[in-house]
Amino acid sequence: MAVMKVIEVLANSDKSWEDATRKAVKQASKSVKNIKSVFVQSQSAVVNDNEVTEFRVNLKITFEVK
Repeated sequence: MAVMKVIEVLANSDKSWEDATRKAVKQASKSVKNIKSVFVQSQSAVVNDNEVTEFRVNLKITFEVK
């Protein structure tokens, strides 16, 4: 039986929500091992001068505890 743990992570990108998600997983993997999945809980964006300038995601990252 595997024991799983979930953490909540916030991340941003100036490119896309997908890029923000990848950045979150990459950063989390520096201190958390055995990441198994991510769940995008919410997405938002910052708008300046009628242009989207930043994409934000709120993720739940699931990893296996050994």
